[in-house]
Order: sequence, then C-alpha cells, then structure tokens
Amino acid sequence: MESKKNNRILLGVTGGIAAYKTADLASRLAKDGFTIDVVMTKNACEFITPLTFQTLTKSPVYTDTFAPIEDYSVEHISLAERADIVVICPATANLIGKAAAGIADDLLTTVLLAVHKKPRILCPAMNTAMWENPIVQKNLETLKALGWTVVEPDTGRLACGTEGQGRLADPDKILTLLHDLSKHS
Repeated sequence: MESKKNNRILLGVTGGIAAYKTADLASRLAKDGFTIDVVMTKNACEFITPLTFQTLTKSPVYTDTFAPIEDYSVEHISLAERADIVVICPATANLIGKAAAGIADDLLTTVLLAVHKKPRILCPAMNTAMWENPIVQKNLETLKALGWTVVEPDTGRLACGTEGQGRLADPDKILTLLHDLSKHS
C-alpha cells in the first residue's frame, strides 16, 4: 500500500517485554500505508532488536542521540518536525516519569520535548503494582493535562506471572486510535 500523505508516525519503543507486541503494531501500520520513524531506547534494544523494526517498517531505526550524522539534520528536531502523530508503545513507568518531568536524557525523551504541539499517545505496559503506584498515576495525570492521550493497559496475566491491570492494550485498539487520529491530522 502507498504511504499516506501527512500520516507519519513517530513510534517510540521503550524497554519492556511488551515491545514484541509493538513490532506487530509497526507491521500493521506499515501495511496500512503509514510512514513510521521508530525511536528505541537503549533498554528497548535489550528486548527486541532495531533490525526487527527496520525490516517491518522499511525505514531506519533511531537509537542514539549522538549517532554519526549522515544528512546533517539535528536528529531529535527533524524527527519531531516530520511526525504527524507520536505514539509511545510500550510506555514504561520510567518513560512516563521522564516525560512528566521534562527529562531529556536519551534520543526518545529529547524528541518528546520537541513534539508538544502534535497528537501524543502513551500505551503503558508494566506490572500491576507499578501501574497502581500513586507516583505513576500522578505522572499520567500530568501528561493528560498536557494533552497526552493514554491508552489504558488491559487486565490479565502479566509477564511476571501475576494477574492484574498492566498488560499493553490490544494492538487493535491502538491501531484504531491511530487511524482515527490520522483522519484529523
């Protein structure tokens, strides 16, 4: 399918086991004609490789703030400028806390500071105790007040073996939201 005009997704991938589900989401977005720029944190690369996303999206994957410059664009600014929609999937408690505090200590968090005028979506995934932690909930409320959309995690069996809320939302739900947003961007 041909790329959709004005429908470029910046897909931020953080370090959680749910990153494997994000590969499926990226594949489906590419199949639906979206152009996808993937930015992975160092911890995300421990769960799934950049090559996986590069293969699925047919685009480079960005992992390092200080990577050698090939086309002399300030990477975090150019990624932010060309994105129509930003989605962080999975969004760990760590990323949520950094985003709420405006911390920019890697490529992904630096990009997030430059995309405050675009649709931004967080798809949290974490252990139930972490999800229910008042600090995480306060950070989410801060981000919602700043215009972020939060796709609530599902309830069920988690990777750690416990049951509860914290599973990454079903990729179909995330995909539907992205399609709806793309119609209005």
